[in-house]
Amino acid sequence: MAIVGGGNMGRALISGLLRRGMLPEDVRVAEVSPEAGASLTRDFAVRAGADTRAAIGSASVVIIALKPQDVAALLAPLKPLLSETRPVVISIAAGIRIASLQAWCGADVPVVRAMPNRPALVGAGMTGLFATPKVSRSARAAAAHVLSAVGEIVWLANEEALDVVTALSGSGPAYLFLLAEAMMHAAVSLGLEHEAARRLAVGTLYGAGVLAQASDGDLARLRTEVTSKGGTTEAALQMFAAADLSGTVMQALQAAAERSRELARQFG
Repeated sequence: MAIVGGGNMGRALISGLLRRGMLPEDVRVAEVSPEAGASLTRDFAVRAGADTRAAIGSASVVIIALKPQDVAALLAPLKPLLSETRPVVISIAAGIRIASLQAWCGADVPVVRAMPNRPALVGAGMTGLFATPKVSRSARAAAAHVLSAVGEIVWLANEEALDVVTALSGSGPAYLFLLAEAMMHAAVSLGLEHEAARRLAVGTLYGAGVLAQASDGDLARLRTEVTSKGGTTEAALQMFAAADLSGTVMQALQAAAERSRELARQFG
């Protein structure tokens, strides 16, 4: 197993795979920062260094955990090696299309795109996955094994859906944090002590997520169960409706999805 990029998501994947039972000596990380590489070795006992070719040379699975703008420059020089060894290449770089990845890796290299989100850092991630029909069942299984180490996975029917996944679950934690932050500040303005407001906002965010996960997933029903007719929740929801919260959310996701498409055009 090789991971190219030892940032937050690379660290999350390493941690999840080691928790699942992978041995540290079976993980190699290509990381250009000496400080980051030393931290990975110290924290996880994996081999980390700046030599990408050495890291991926004998790997059956290669994870590309880089920013979109860095992927082409990294992969293109490695094309002869990847074409020879043909590992399963899993890219978690936002926006970069399969066609571009295939051109940089080699036509016969199985490529899978994945979009995990930040809760992967605590093993509670959501990841959308896509691969073209020519990618074998075993290669898909390898990708599923890796990404399920940090949370749940959802296979997608087409590549364009990954732009929506990026807008929904990839960026989604920031939207929820923003809402919780706004609730906290509003509570403070209404007279609640800051630390109490923070704890209540964070705890509510966590508890609502756990409750939704433990249920049948019917979000409308869950909302209705909290909303008593003529009660406090209904009063708040009426204000959200008057401010067209649903329309704002639609516009926000459209903007995020379009930015994902722009990244493909810019760096693909």
